[in-house]
Amino acid sequence: MHFLLSALSIVLIDLLLAGDNALVIALAVRSLAPRERRLGIIGGASGAVLLRVCLTFVASELLTIRYLQIAGGLFVLWIAVKVLIDASEPADSVAAPRRMWQAIWYIVVADITMSVDNILAIAGASHGNFWLIFFGLAVSIPFVVLSSNLLSRLMDRWPVLVLMGSGILGKVGGDMVLSDRYVVTLWHPTDTARWLADAVLAMGLITYGWWRMGKARSVA
Repeated sequence: MHFLLSALSIVLIDLLLAGDNALVIALAVRSLAPRERRLGIIGGASGAVLLRVCLTFVASELLTIRYLQIAGGLFVLWIAVKVLIDASEPADSVAAPRRMWQAIWYIVVADITMSVDNILAIAGASHGNFWLIFFGLAVSIPFVVLSSNLLSRLMDRWPVLVLMGSGILGKVGGDMVLSDRYVVTLWHPTDTARWLADAVLAMGLITYGWWRMGKARSVA
């Protein structure tokens, strides 16, 4: 019973905190063809989960690494910019295999850097039990894969969702940078400062994407 309750706790933690990760995956694979998109989602999500299992055993050390959240936040912002650039370019401008491996790389790195809190929560709920960690994360894979597929299809139908998704990633990236141990120690950002930074980054990315898409339509 204790094992089952711990496993259920890990599954719930992972599902509750998986929304941002699913959004990153959906945006990263949006420019791929349907077959490559499925392979990219499955490959990226599986690779990220395997790394998370390994990192959970050193979870307490993750928060002591300076600049980890800064690097992760900047990487998430770069993904948002790259998605907006790809969305305004012809679909065949980059070879499909290269796009797929690039998407998998984005998914794995972004997922790991975005999931520090998730990893810490799972480490606490599992009490160091490898099989609990593996089971909880493995069960979450179908949820992430299905939600990422759904989001990417919705973005195909309504391109404005790409702008909204990039804006959300702007907020996520800003939160990560301002949550870094070094930034908190040095600047002690207030809630107001966090809110303003999130708003500026989100609106900046949405405006940039709107401009690029408008420019692409005028050229076409």
